[in-house]
Order: sequence, then C-alpha cells, then structure tokens
Amino acid sequence: MIYYFADNHFGKHPGAEIYNRLTNKEQIKFFEDDFSGMENSDFAEKCSLLILNMIGTTSGLEHPSKAAEVNIRNYLEAGGDMLLLHGSSAAFWQWDWWRTCAGLRWVRGEDPDNVESSTHPRRPFTIKVSKTRHHLCKKLVELAIPHEEEIYINLEQTNPVTVLMETRTDEGTYPQCYESETPWGGRVLCFLPGHEKETAELPAYMQNIQTLLDDLLADGK
Repeated sequence: MIYYFADNHFGKHPGAEIYNRLTNKEQIKFFEDDFSGMENSDFAEKCSLLILNMIGTTSGLEHPSKAAEVNIRNYLEAGGDMLLLHGSSAAFWQWDWWRTCAGLRWVRGEDPDNVESSTHPRRPFTIKVSKTRHHLCKKLVELAIPHEEEIYINLEQTNPVTVLMETRTDEGTYPQCYESETPWGGRVLCFLPGHEKETAELPAYMQNIQTLLDDLLADGK
C-alpha cells in the first residue's frame, strides 16, 4: 500500500491538490493533518512506498507520536523508498535521525543542529532538466511557473545527491528535483516546487510528479 501524508500547509492543501490529480490514486491511502496511518503497528509491513508533503509543526500541528516515529524508522531501515514533495525533507525535523535522511534538507529557523536557515524567495520561475546521465532526465520535462511561487534555496546537503532538475535565480543555481539514498539504502526522490494551488494545475508539474512516482513504483518495492 502507498501511504501519502500531507499537512494543510497554511490552508493551501498542496498535498490534496496533487493527490486528486494522480492517475493511480486508487492505489494510495491519503491522509491530511492526520498521522493515524503511520501510528498503526503494521504500518512498516504494509507500506510499499511513503509519500510526504508536509513540514513538521506547520499549521499548528504537533509532530506525530513516538509510535509513528518507530514505525517510520522501521520502514526506512528495511530499505523503504520515499517521494518527498515541497518541504518534506523537514517533515520530522525534530527527530535527530531524520535530519540526515533526505539528501538535501529544508532547515527551519529553530533548527536543533544550529544550521543556517533555508530560504524561499517568491516569484515566477522556470525549472529545467539537468544535464545529468540519469534515466529520469529523459522523462522529466521543463516546468515554467508563471505565477508567484516559493523557490526553495539554501538547503543543507546531508547525503550525496544526483540533481535531476534545477533553477537559475538572481541568487544562484539551485536543485529543484533530485535523487538520494537513505542511510539504509532506500531511494529518495524529491520534488521541491509546489505551494500554491495554481502550481498543481500546471500539466508539466503533475507530469513530473507522476513520472517520479511511477519510477519508484517500477522498482517493485
């Protein structure tokens, strides 16, 4: 079973906007502002892929329970894969072990490791496929976001990454989609753009997310 956990993200509901547009959502169990699915004792056994679209403590939500932490870690220690959307590298930023899992980490202002905060200027921008010899770079497509949107930059690198898509801004050139591995060998695919409802309405945006999801599912884990 594919588990997809999202927060309402300040009332923007980006997780739900994406979920409702996926072609295979009948395979996915979706939760918004609800951690009960990851608190079940059989979560690690049942979960075939973990999708996250959330930032810990956003919108007044507390971190999930200790039981959820144990289950998430058990899933990952078994080699489980993840699709991280938007700021989900900070989904569980209060858990010490989680902060080294994502490859590139969105750093909050109250970071326990005292790492300088990440930032997100807001403006229209374009995301291009990287010049990388990776099979996904033949499937991902350029994405132009014509409206004001968050551009995630200045993330902390915690593990080696392969950059799949990037953007050039006034501040520099920054990854917007990448592949990494957890410390236990699971694949991590991360797609950073996506906060506003208008972004989910862009065909190229959803095409890229569907491409990443399908690629993880093709691994058969």
